[in-house]
Order: sequence, then C-alpha cells, then structure tokens
Amino acid sequence: MSFAGRHVVLGVSGGIACYKSCTLARRLTEDGAVVDVVLTASAAEFVRPVTFEALTGRPVLTSLWEPDRALAHIGLAKQPDLAILAPATANVLARAAMGMADDLLTALLLARSGPVLAAPAMNDAMYAHPATRANLKTLAARGWQFIGPEIGPLAEGPSDRPGRMSEPDTILAAAARLLVTGGGGRLAGKTVVVTAGPTREHLDPVRVLTNPSSGRMGYALAAAAYARGAEVLLVTGPTELPLPLGVTAHRVETTAEMQRAVQALVKKAHVLIMAAAPADYRPATSAATKRPRRNGTLTLELEATPDILATLEHPRPGVVVGFALETGGDGVAKARQKLQDKALDFVVLNDALEPGAGFEVATNRVTIIGKAGAAIELPLLSKRDVAEKILDAVERALT
Repeated sequence: MSFAGRHVVLGVSGGIACYKSCTLARRLTEDGAVVDVVLTASAAEFVRPVTFEALTGRPVLTSLWEPDRALAHIGLAKQPDLAILAPATANVLARAAMGMADDLLTALLLARSGPVLAAPAMNDAMYAHPATRANLKTLAARGWQFIGPEIGPLAEGPSDRPGRMSEPDTILAAAARLLVTGGGGRLAGKTVVVTAGPTREHLDPVRVLTNPSSGRMGYALAAAAYARGAEVLLVTGPTELPLPLGVTAHRVETTAEMQRAVQALVKKAHVLIMAAAPADYRPATSAATKRPRRNGTLTLELEATPDILATLEHPRPGVVVGFALETGGDGVAKARQKLQDKALDFVVLNDALEPGAGFEVATNRVTIIGKAGAAIELPLLSKRDVAEKILDAVERALT
C-alpha cells in the first residue's frame, strides 16, 4: 500500500539497531508519509537528530522541553495514524509497560490510544528474560502490535536466539498491514490461497516445457491480501521474485505438484485466487538422462496436465477466482464460458499480446467478470493496483 497522506510517528530508542531506523524513516517518507521522529537521549548518541531531519524533511523531537512545543507529546499521541517504535529496546519496553512518562517518547506512548507497532531489538538473553517477556505480554494486552525480533548476528556476535531487530522492509510491510486493518481488517481471520508463476514440465533433466510468466500478478495479490489482514498461502512456481513479506510460500515445479498443493491448502481457505500460469501439457515420457542433439526434426508426444480448477474438490472456498489469458478476439465470451464451466465466482481476463499487459511486465489491463454477469474493465494499472481491485471484488463477495 501507499503511505501517501498518512502521518507516522517513528520513536527511536537507544540501541545499535538505530541505523536501520534511518532506512525506515527514509522509506516511509519516500512512500508519501509525513514522518515525525522522536529520539530518546540514548538514541541521539547513536544517530544525531540532523540525520533524521535530512531524511524526513521535518524537525526531530528529543525532549519534553522543546521550545514552543510544551504539549508536543499530546499532539503526537493523538494526531498520527500510526506510531512505530524501532528499535524497541528492553529499557523502553519496561518503562512503557510500567506506564512511565519521564521523557518525550514514553509520555507520547502513554498518552496514545491509536495503533502502536514495536520492533524489539536487544541482546538475546535480555529478550528471553522473564521480565522482558512479561512486559511484552502486558503491552500486547493493551493493543500493541509487535514485529520480530529475528534470529541473526547481534552487536556482540552471532546468535541462534531472537534479539535482532527486523529489517526495515519487514517493519514497513507490518506497518502497512496495521494501517489497513487497524488490528482487525476486512480480510482479518480469513485464509487466502494464491497461486503464482509458471510451472515446468521436464523433457529430460535439463530441458522443460514452460511459459514466460514472471509471477508478478500472483505475488502482487499475495502482498495485497496480507496487507488487508489475511493469512496468505502462496503456491508459487519457479520465479526470481522475492517472497512477499508475511506470506507463507509453498514452492512447486510441475502442474501436478501445484494441483496437490492447492488441494491440500484450500481445505481451510476462505478464498482461492488462481493467478498462476500452469503448463497445459507435459511430455508423455520424460527421459532420465539428457536427450542427445540430432540433426533433423524431433517429434514429442504430449499429454494434458491436470486442470486444477476443474478438479477442485468440495467443499470449495467461499470465493474462487480464476484467470483467463487470451490472445485474440472473443475474450469476454471465452472468459464467461470458463466462469461457468469451472464454477468460479470471478474470472480475470487479460490479453497476453496487449502492450503493457500479460507476461513479464509490471503493469496489466484486465476485465473482472463476476458470476452475476457484471464486467469491470480496468485501465492499464500497476499489477499491485490491479490486485487491489480484484480484492475489492472478493471482499464484496465475502460480505
């Protein structure tokens, strides 16, 4: 999602992970948020206020005694859409849990009633200590949301226990989700299965039948569904795309593997979105060793792969969305037939030959056709924006 027009307070407490907060402040600002940074005295020893001022273009607050800002903590508690605490050290978590308000950051947190997202960061033994665990439980009971910590190198060296602050992109994704859902959300509590990418059918160990699908449309749908509060299970064919944050991936290669994964996962799903481009045919026989090259022609016998939607077992998810990729006329008629034949709630039609749509591009132009007969023709949009429009239709069907 975009943070455009959103007001975010970024609270930074004193820990070595402060350097990641600089990247987080920059990313939020670049995405359109108004970012007010509040530094504790300890944090200002790690990163000077001028750094955050340069990154956000706004004054940085460090004290309850700011000139002309005597009630800054009250305004910053009530006005922003979201407060992010990163890093959230053991010290600041303890003080917040106790209700202390002896500096600007803790006063702001005590006065705030809106959403707070905290990214704990500390020594692994400190994170595991019963006092810290009790403080986290107390704050969670008050409505705070947490992201991390993760396992990874700490300032003092390698560690195999949680303590390392989550990366800025991970925090950003959690913040986007919290802004959309407010802790609940339109898809909160729903499980969404999304398929993405191509599949490969082997002629031999080094040659495959496949297609140019990049997986971008399915990955955009997975990311958008997560941002709306869903538990997202992504069944993905081979792709070079990074996994969307917060999404659980099930990696497959062949169409038969994708079919088995979908059948297993939809048993607990509320929504199934089949955005993948599985291969329709596979070699009747696959050689165990590389086929030698010969002059002349090579004749291959192909057989149909499983039709995942046509073989979907009952009970089916509450909403099932298919895709229809066409290359010529009568696309709408063909899509409507697919909608009927495969008992879909929606089918998303696009033309593989249209510039800016189809495979290996970041944009798409689609028509969303519902089983009631309505067709929504969208202009050329980014695939993330197309994903949002598809999920708007899914949410209406769920209510």
